[in-house]
Amino acid sequence: GDAKMPVFKPAVRLGPALPNVQVSYVDGQPRVLVPGKEYTDFLGKGFASSRPVQAPKVTVGTGRIRASQWKYVDYDGDGALDLVFGAGYWGDYGWDNAFNARGEWTRGPLHGYVYVFRNAGTSAEPEYAKAVQVEAGGKPVDVYGMPSPNFADFDGDGDLDLLCGEFIDGFTYFQNTGTRTAPQYAAGRRLLRGSEPLVMDLCMITPVAVDWDKDGDTDLVVGQEDGRVALVEHTGHVADGLPVFAEPQFFQQEAADVKFGALVTPVGFDWDGDGDEDIVAGNTAGYVGFIENLGPVDGSPTPRWAAPVCLKAGGRTLRILAGPNGSIQGPCEAKWGYTTLSVADWDHDGLPDLVVNSIWGKVVWYRNVGTRTRPELADARRVAVQWPGKPPKPAWNWWDPEDGELVTQWRTTPVVADWDEDGLNDLVMLDHEGYLALFRRRREGDRLVLLPGERVFLDAKGGPLHLNAGSAGKSGRRKLCIVDFDGDGRRDLLVNSKNADFLRNVSAGGPPWTFQDMGTLSDRRLAGHTTSPTTVDWDGDGRRDLLIGAEDGFLYFLVPARHAVEAEPPTR
Repeated sequence: GDAKMPVFKPAVRLGPALPNVQVSYVDGQPRVLVPGKEYTDFLGKGFASSRPVQAPKVTVGTGRIRASQWKYVDYDGDGALDLVFGAGYWGDYGWDNAFNARGEWTRGPLHGYVYVFRNAGTSAEPEYAKAVQVEAGGKPVDVYGMPSPNFADFDGDGDLDLLCGEFIDGFTYFQNTGTRTAPQYAAGRRLLRGSEPLVMDLCMITPVAVDWDKDGDTDLVVGQEDGRVALVEHTGHVADGLPVFAEPQFFQQEAADVKFGALVTPVGFDWDGDGDEDIVAGNTAGYVGFIENLGPVDGSPTPRWAAPVCLKAGGRTLRILAGPNGSIQGPCEAKWGYTTLSVADWDHDGLPDLVVNSIWGKVVWYRNVGTRTRPELADARRVAVQWPGKPPKPAWNWWDPEDGELVTQWRTTPVVADWDEDGLNDLVMLDHEGYLALFRRRREGDRLVLLPGERVFLDAKGGPLHLNAGSAGKSGRRKLCIVDFDGDGRRDLLVNSKNADFLRNVSAGGPPWTFQDMGTLSDRRLAGHTTSPTTVDWDGDGRRDLLIGAEDGFLYFLVPARHAVEAEPPTR
């Protein structure tokens, strides 16, 4: 790389994860804070050295605060560093299941407030006064959650303006119309790129103001939910009172462990038809990526990998997003997609297609209109079911399925497999009430039809296999893989957990088919939300080995021992 866009070495883990970490640049040096604490000498000692930072308590409503962001700035130009508090307040938003029949959110928005504790002492020995809420245009500063406040001279007039991020993807600018020592802020305006809002690719953005390229103006270095970090460069121009920034450019690092966003949902499959198993995967951002197997590595149980490439459909990048009302957890999740998928020949034309579920719970498929070695995907089509009447849907969905449409619980894998061994690919997945169901395929003349789901999978007590009894936001979320995992000739289930759980097929025949929960395959925790298991045969021994997509976006391979040792991440 170069000075502006360097290529970084692979990341080095500093310690356990910490929430609400914020960086303030003071005299060109980073100061790292969490609520109530500063990590001193961060560049030299990481999180090993710290000191308390004490400030009066702030009451922000009576509801939940999900972001508490502390930063330093000399707010009033008196030479002493003041303390800034950015609050992401969820008290009016609540949580899930609050859309009316028109798809309108009936609770309030997220709030992002900014407070300043003025320092009556010195930077070395601070005495922080009671917090004052920052106002703009005569009203409290209020962005859409997670404000990540940055005070800096963005318009080059010598005083400190305010620029905030938010929980979704945009930036709000508050011009200082006062002075360096007596700031006053105009009403907030969205940063623009041309005539459109300047946005990040994903949500939960955390901008940090710093003159990154040392050209005399203040740029933004911005993180987002999936761990990627971008430079949003100040162009040096101000147009109609707004500083003008370039499009985000994501920093690159040297190749290391394979990663594809967050909550990655891998499938092992030879996508490019070259004879080895690649990885096709979804993620929180709603993309589907192709990670090419570049061949074996001497002494390693995992191959070498190319960088992930986002697949296209209909000539455009394949991306499914919730938008303002596609997530049962509300409009704050507009920039998420949660794609989870199967790779299989859905139309039986000899080419592998994609069958995809997402944050919506609408099951769609993408037909491969290319060749076996050069796959090309057409636009999405709905997976149609031969329902006897009105299509069912989860009880909390505000919207109704179209005629014949398959709508089920969100974020759960549509597993394509010829379960009944009649030569036609069926669909195995959660139905609209969270039961594992078999949607059989049948040929009618020259048409393939999909029949309504049957609850033919049982638990050890003989009841229907109910993989998720939760409602609304707690529904769905189950990631599945069908494989004869124990080599007894019967197809088992691998399902998500903190690692992956093994549901052993103990049926003598079927239908129905009975599964016994054998527990978690490894004690290593790979997720707070969900993992996503799949299987691969990279060593060509004919046995399927376990590969797990984790919440951190990395992929963990259970080294064949046989399936009894610690998970290890593959590298590229």
